[in-house]
Amino acid sequence: MPNRLAHETSPYLLQHADNPVDWWPWSAEAFEEARKRNVPVLLSIGYSSCHWCHVMAHESFEDQQTAEYLNAHYVSVKVDREERPDVDAVYMEAVQAATGHGGWPMTVFLTPDAEPFYFGTYFPPAPRQGMPSFRQVLQGVQQAWEDRRDEVTEVAGKIVRDLAGREISYGDAQTPGEQELAQALLALTREYDPQRGGFGGAPKFPPSMVLEFLLRHHVRTGAEGALQMAQDTCERMARGGIYDQLGGGFARYSVDRDWIVPHFEKMLYDNALLCRVYAHLWRATGSELARRVALETADFLVRELRTAEGGFASALDADSDDGTGKHVEGAYYVWTPEQLREVLGEQDAELAAQYFGVTEEGTFEHGQSVLQLPQQDGLFDAGEIASIRERLLAARVERPAPGRDDKVVAAWNGLAIAALAETGAYFDRPDLVEAALAAADLLVRLHLDEQARLTRTSKDGHAGANAGVLEDYADVAEGFLALASVTGEGVWLEFAGFLLDHVLARFTDEESGALFDTAADAERLIRRPQDPTDNAAPSGWTAAANALLSYAAHTGSGPHRTAAERALGVVKALGPRVPRFIGWGLAAAEAALDGPREVAIVGPSLDHEGTRTLHRTALLGTAPGAVVAVGAPESDEFPLLADRPLVGGEPAAYVCRNFTCDAPTTEVGRLRAVLND
Repeated sequence: MPNRLAHETSPYLLQHADNPVDWWPWSAEAFEEARKRNVPVLLSIGYSSCHWCHVMAHESFEDQQTAEYLNAHYVSVKVDREERPDVDAVYMEAVQAATGHGGWPMTVFLTPDAEPFYFGTYFPPAPRQGMPSFRQVLQGVQQAWEDRRDEVTEVAGKIVRDLAGREISYGDAQTPGEQELAQALLALTREYDPQRGGFGGAPKFPPSMVLEFLLRHHVRTGAEGALQMAQDTCERMARGGIYDQLGGGFARYSVDRDWIVPHFEKMLYDNALLCRVYAHLWRATGSELARRVALETADFLVRELRTAEGGFASALDADSDDGTGKHVEGAYYVWTPEQLREVLGEQDAELAAQYFGVTEEGTFEHGQSVLQLPQQDGLFDAGEIASIRERLLAARVERPAPGRDDKVVAAWNGLAIAALAETGAYFDRPDLVEAALAAADLLVRLHLDEQARLTRTSKDGHAGANAGVLEDYADVAEGFLALASVTGEGVWLEFAGFLLDHVLARFTDEESGALFDTAADAERLIRRPQDPTDNAAPSGWTAAANALLSYAAHTGSGPHRTAAERALGVVKALGPRVPRFIGWGLAAAEAALDGPREVAIVGPSLDHEGTRTLHRTALLGTAPGAVVAVGAPESDEFPLLADRPLVGGEPAAYVCRNFTCDAPTTEVGRLRAVLND
């Protein structure tokens, strides 16, 4: 008989709907039940494409005896971290503070007042490598609850007090200057891996937000080292196994330092951010590799993650059926020489093995290889390789596909909208801009209410019950601002303004300018989460700073500019010390230092060739964070178009920054020079 999760919209919760565990979703009723029964709460947090979440579910939550023990002694609450990032953030902070590390699945034991007192991540079904079994943990916690209740309550209270005292240093509420950004670059140089690209050791994550900072810093200062780190990292990732050499798109991270063996899950946020990075790298350098990867990643997003409603699904699983009924990580993506021969024949298989680095020993497990593009001296025929790639992809499509998490997350769709809008504009792919518009329309129709409050998720055309958090408001505003610049439709600027007004009113501390992850009127947790550091995606804090800055450049709004500058104070504090974890904040600070520049393109119509050429030139300008408005003279679509006439009857470009404007120009070369200076 299904448990209480059967009516949830989260694919992760639905995966547990048939467990013998009597799961509750996160709710006041669950904690009321724990109070009534006088039992502790087991909080289990994960997400649908998490490999070890699946393992623990199979070993423990599908086990009848374990379930019976849980049902007798606990109220069990299951949370999708992607639906409730606020709940995840609060208890992850507690886990990391107590154990020194964190991860998913996250296993936390709470009092009926939601106060944590014992923590862990994955627990095996039997004792292993110094870890107790899950049953031993359950019995130990239950015994402590029964026999040492005062001690448990005291520990829980102390943890909550300690969390409340973990204040963030906000800096001095000013944007970082030249000195701090130079120090951030120096710190990144020290952590850079010159042999392999990227930063730090294994596991190695794609540093998309740091790459944006490096590209912007290079444009503003001319620092060749910044561009070199960005270029080399992008090339190494694109040639590695972390990039899908057949279907496009990036895996979550590489388990090794050389980008060879990925953790195979593919996330929407990674691919949206990286699509944009490679498009921006092409814009800065003209790199053919960057162009190819940007377009292939955009095509992957539309082909494999687009939902029937026009939004973008959250993720593809790492695991899939290996053809024997067994779910194995990477089964969909890896190849043996024998499998190449079956698809391609002897001669082409030999060529493919050489080109993609497939060996008899294998680069993964059981003699299987992850396809990559190793550096080689020989030349390959482009037509032959295209044919091989096409045939291998067609054969791979016949394999059992990884599962897809169909939930539409507002924030990550905002990132995808920005990436697809810009990539479509740069490479003359109106279909990608249309895909961005369709996703934006879905967010407006389904995720936005009459007061422009956001719902975080939807699935199958039905909005979820969870309120949007700061990253939702900020990333969706970012996507809408990119759409406004690309399409010339001022309504997207207007929608971005509605969302950012909520950021000012409901997420910002009036005194300090600090930002909170949840709104002032959101559900009260044991702590109001607040994290300015960028992790897998931009933090809500830094994403809001960047969007506020762009909106202020578009509109001249003083309050939005002031809020952006105050929010960037935390980047001044953290940028020189931990630049890898505040890359998007550093990128926003680069834009603030550069202006950002405000570009208005006026022309008789958007279809006029002169208008189109100037508009495209403006979009391809590399000035950090520049905003672009395009429309007819005296159009009320954008504030930047006011009092901007044609010049001699011709389309013209107006460029301003820091309250100073250049003379308008009708010449493409002049505009290009101004925006790339």
